[in-house]
Amino acid sequence: MGVEINFPIIADLNIKIAGAYGMVQPGASNTSAVRATFVIAPEAVLRAMLYYRMSNGRSVAEILGLAETLQTSDANVCATPESWIPGNEVIVPPLANAQEAEVLKVQGYN
Repeated sequence: MGVEINFPIIADLNIKIAGAYGMVQPGASNTSAVRATFVIAPEAVLRAMLYYRMSNGRSVAEILGLAETLQTSDANVCATPESWIPGNEVIVPPLANAQEAEVLKVQGYN
């Protein structure tokens, strides 16, 4: 289809992996897994899991936004508030004292 995917994707046709990770919905199906997205860092660390009912589609925008917030938090040692989008303010970690806060305020932080 002319699309290059530059990240690994797992095919689980016999749902062995889905069963091992508890992704088969009891009562909904014994042959289909729930829709799940796992965000795994290059260091093979699980950073996020998103589960969706079999009857509901995934939000690609939500997944891309989550990846962007994780990357922003890592690169800037900060937290991102709910519904954060690039360009919006982030949250700095708690400071040890008022002098540190003054230094950041001079640098343009709120």
